Amino acid sequence: MKDSTSRPTRRSTSVTPGPAPAPRGRAKPADATSEPSRNAAASTRALRAAERRAAIVDAALDEFIARGFAATRLEDVAKRAGVAKGTIYLYFADKEALFQELLRSAMLPLIEKLDAPPLPGVSARATFEMFAEVFVREVTQTRRADLLRLMITEGPRFPSLAEFHYREVVVRGLAAMRRVIAYGIERGEIRNDALLQFPQLIMAPAMLTVIWQGLFDRYSPLDSLGLLRSHIAMIFNEGKAT
Repeated sequence: MKDSTSRPTRRSTSVTPGPAPAPRGRAKPADATSEPSRNAAASTRALRAAERRAAIVDAALDEFIARGFAATRLEDVAKRAGVAKGTIYLYFADKEALFQELLRSAMLPLIEKLDAPPLPGVSARATFEMFAEVFVREVTQTRRADLLRLMITEGPRFPSLAEFHYREVVVRGLAAMRRVIAYGIERGEIRNDALLQFPQLIMAPAMLTVIWQGLFDRYSPLDSLGLLRSHIAMIFNEGKAT
């Protein structure tokens, strides 16, 4: 008799049936609106962030002008801007960085206009007159004048602010003046080349209008544009005795 244990045991190969495989064909496309939606959401967030930043800078201008740099608190800036104090630190490291950004955003667009080289064929005098009109329109008739007066009063107490203003605004403004003076000398319009050494003489009446406006305008209003035009006329030797 054969040994029954020598036979191999047949194992069941059945498995629990699973879900039927999906029919082959093209894969289901991703939601076509997902990427544009993400881009739109990112754009909205960026816009809101930019709006918050602008609101902080505007509020800072109001606070700095009303209180001065030393007395201004970031809590008050945040309250005026309608944000939490911590939100300010998302954009600015401290109060000084906020003030620097205020100077940069207010003054650099103006400096860039003044920094453009003289247009070909346009006289040096016409270029200076354009400078005068831009200065009166965009400084003396705006809050930039308040900001400049704030720098005059606070700069001596906060040298780092004065140094920043000098580097970012004054140096570039004087360089622009020198270029136009050299252009005028080359054209024979300006005879006194001492102006190249002291371009501050060109800017002095402009700063006088800012100071006068803050201190004395209520008592004796100053025609700022008339003053600057008279100064330009003297530079170009109009009315000089012979």
